[in-house]
Amino acid sequence: MNFVFISPHFPPQFFHFITALRERGVNVLAIGDTPYDGLRHELRESIREYFFAPSLHDYDALLRATAYLTWRHGRIERIESLNESWLGQEARLREDFNVFGLKPADIQRLRSKSGMATVFREAGVPHPELELVQSATQVKAFAQRVGYPLVLKPDVGVGAAHTFKVSSDAEVDKMLAQPPSSPYVAQKFIQGAIITYDGVVDRDGKILFSLSHQYSDGVMEVVTERRDISFWSLKQIPEALETLGRKAVDALGLRERWFHLEFFHLPDDRFIVLEANLRPPGGFMTDMINYACDTDVYRLWARVVTGDPVSAIRYTPKYHVCHIARRAGRPYLHSHEEVLRQLGPSLMMHTTDMPGVYQAAMGTEMYLTRHADLERMREDVRFVQATQ
Repeated sequence: MNFVFISPHFPPQFFHFITALRERGVNVLAIGDTPYDGLRHELRESIREYFFAPSLHDYDALLRATAYLTWRHGRIERIESLNESWLGQEARLREDFNVFGLKPADIQRLRSKSGMATVFREAGVPHPELELVQSATQVKAFAQRVGYPLVLKPDVGVGAAHTFKVSSDAEVDKMLAQPPSSPYVAQKFIQGAIITYDGVVDRDGKILFSLSHQYSDGVMEVVTERRDISFWSLKQIPEALETLGRKAVDALGLRERWFHLEFFHLPDDRFIVLEANLRPPGGFMTDMINYACDTDVYRLWARVVTGDPVSAIRYTPKYHVCHIARRAGRPYLHSHEEVLRQLGPSLMMHTTDMPGVYQAAMGTEMYLTRHADLERMREDVRFVQATQ
């Protein structure tokens, strides 16, 4: 199998996907915007050929690179990045080279907020009411129908970038003094905890595994108010969420793909889907899943791609694995050394320099911990994030 992987070096832990593919005998061909000498050793050892493209936003460059790799190695059978930034680019390449997977029409339908809202509505999956808007007048008319507060966000966006909350006509006029340059949606603001439904489906759309993570705060609030976030894996998915999650995944019609769905968990214990992402969960959540289940989802995904049996990859959620964030410059009560003593053997991973694109939502520093007991995990979160 000839597999073109776009941006194999980022996110940084995604090199595990490449080594897992190579382990299954896949001929991995890669296109990236980092010079070959800048790739980590494991990547260079696992990639058959690497094509350097200074900008992955340049579709003509990607087209030429893929054509060259086809000339050198024969028919391309898969093109993936597993990265939100390049979903549109990889879909165009699949269409141009007749490769299995999501095409541009699928991306438009399933990645845009308005498109996925239609999918969920038609499938009977509860979803906040929203409307495409281009002006303050349209937003205020929508507010008259559903009431304030509202959330305004790009129809196609990553995380909470360029997302904000408005609570009055005056705030709408202020925020939209200049009409947005790209399509926006207005959505009824929902008060509730964020909980995810994450997993992988096989070529027939069957869910092979699923796991949930809960956020301490909404990503929009974390970004706009610079809060310290934490999020953790659950040892058991609530039954109502499992039912809705499976219904939503089926409606999306995904094949041989990761999914990352976000839901609101309302005070009355109902769940409402917020959005779907056609990729693995962000940050280091793939590693969190591995630590939570003592498994290897990188190898599981590679087996799905090659059509090999996945029964060899077992998973049972055993632990709550938690991403505990801190922000540079904030006066924390406890020093790094004190945190290390507090966490002890529960510390699975630590970084003082989160990738720049993660920092607004996930902090500049991260402690990844593992606990069987949820309250013990929460004690560590309080200790790490306590301020003076």
